[in-house]
Amino acid sequence: MSHAEEAVPATARRSPPLAGVARVPGDKSISHRSMMFGGLASGETRISGLLEGEDVMRTGAAMRAMGANIEKRGAEWVIRGTGNGALLEPEAPLDFGNAGTGSRLTMGLVGAYDMETTFIGDASLSKRPMGRVLNPLREMGVQVLKAAEGDRMPLTLRGPRQTAPITYRVPMASAQVKSAVLLAGLNTPGITTVIEPVMTRDHTEKMLKGFGANLEVETDKDGVRQIRIEGQGSLTGQTIAVPGDPSSAGFPLVAALVVPGSDITIENVLMNPTRTGLLLTLQEMGGNIEVLNRRNAGGEDVADLRVRASELKGVTVPAPRAPSMIDEYPVLAVAASFAEGETLMQGLDELRVKESDRLAATAAGLKVNGVDCTEGKDWLSLRGQPGGKALGGGTVATHLDHRIAMAFLVLGLATEKPVTIDDQAMIATSFPEFMGLMAGLGAEIEVVE
Repeated sequence: MSHAEEAVPATARRSPPLAGVARVPGDKSISHRSMMFGGLASGETRISGLLEGEDVMRTGAAMRAMGANIEKRGAEWVIRGTGNGALLEPEAPLDFGNAGTGSRLTMGLVGAYDMETTFIGDASLSKRPMGRVLNPLREMGVQVLKAAEGDRMPLTLRGPRQTAPITYRVPMASAQVKSAVLLAGLNTPGITTVIEPVMTRDHTEKMLKGFGANLEVETDKDGVRQIRIEGQGSLTGQTIAVPGDPSSAGFPLVAALVVPGSDITIENVLMNPTRTGLLLTLQEMGGNIEVLNRRNAGGEDVADLRVRASELKGVTVPAPRAPSMIDEYPVLAVAASFAEGETLMQGLDELRVKESDRLAATAAGLKVNGVDCTEGKDWLSLRGQPGGKALGGGTVATHLDHRIAMAFLVLGLATEKPVTIDDQAMIATSFPEFMGLMAGLGAEIEVVE
């Protein structure tokens, strides 16, 4: 969504029991990478289940601008890639809109090319720090010709004639930084090594290997991972079935837990262990969530989730769990608003640099709706009110953040008074089907046109 577009508010009201079967859109992380790796590989890549949100479409447009042929045929996306090392210099700036993953990974990808590439984004993306990706790229020889203050967009990169392989220890738990360095290593002679002290989502490693990259992962006794990639190899097109996004599944999942009498099933959800922190936490809180029909699809574990309304209890969510659920804290805070006792979430510093300051936005949205919460530098604690009595009635500032918007619409489904968000238009960046899916389960959400 462009920041110049009109805001479109929405209001959620206390709903009858949610019921039915839902299927959330394809995983966002895997969808971004499918577009990128398919666009880079030789031959044809076929993708089913792709998330067709704005963020992923921006990544596809960037790959098109650099020579990939991408088209939709029926329910499938078909990509004919350029071949590794053969991307073309884009004729115009690459506009990533709100897509943090797409932009940061593409910076790594193009950094190793002897060409100039300019990155632009919307108001939200232009506030996000890119130095965490640019710093290792600089070590490899990439020049940042222009950048807004603080290594922010708009920015222009110039790759060297030949990038130098590095060994880089990732200073924070970030799959985006890890992935950017590995993607730069794809077109760099020799071995590029990423050392990851805390494991983050591992889709880049799994998928690059699947496309034929020479990549190895070693984990020592302390859980520190060394990921080595040999540059200038070839990638070959693949057939990919994208499983359902667990971050998107979190919204109907929490809604069913907190709306009394609910009983829903969410099908085909990705169960990669680096992505299941929310599920584990909700089960610890007493959430009645059955994991059914576990299976493997395209190298990833998937399952169906049956979720029934539950009496939740507050828990402490430890900091080491944060990388496996970093996008899910706003909706976890919604669940905790209805739990008995105190919930404490720790290790949340990464939330400060998401589409918004997501920690501050979550705390402000809770407070304006009567939830007793305290925000710290990297933690959030809240005292829940079972039944949602005296909660709601506020208008939440979303700060162009799709996850804040969806989380607080879920809050309003079980509070005594309605909850309004100031804008729902940006939900399309990650979950275009959200309104229709929730309405199909019985949620009462009204868009204020």
